Amino acid sequence: MPIALIALIAVVVLMAFGFGVFGFAIWAFWTIAWYIAVGLVIGGLGRLVIPGRQNLTWFETALVGIAGALLGGIVGRRLLDVGWLGQFLCAVIVAALVLLAIGAGRSHEQTA
Repeated sequence: MPIALIALIAVVVLMAFGFGVFGFAIWAFWTIAWYIAVGLVIGGLGRLVIPGRQNLTWFETALVGIAGALLGGIVGRRLLDVGWLGQFLCAVIVAALVLLAIGAGRSHEQTA
């Protein structure tokens, strides 16, 4: 087999798998970025529902929002069988409840 043919096959294989890996990396990046954005929105709305000041960083707010979005979506879809608006409201409520639990845990640690 001539070297040019082997080189051509190698280039085609690298391009096929390289673009696949590159495409997956781009998909993973945008998926993570989407979850962070949704988490910030849901977590921020959850913080608005709770009176008083919560001492959380934006990263902690995003994590609370992601947890609220996932759990609220499951509760809204599987248990309550509501549409997207109901799932969104469930996500905000769950995020607010998680914030209350975190706030209660932190205030208990500060008094102890």
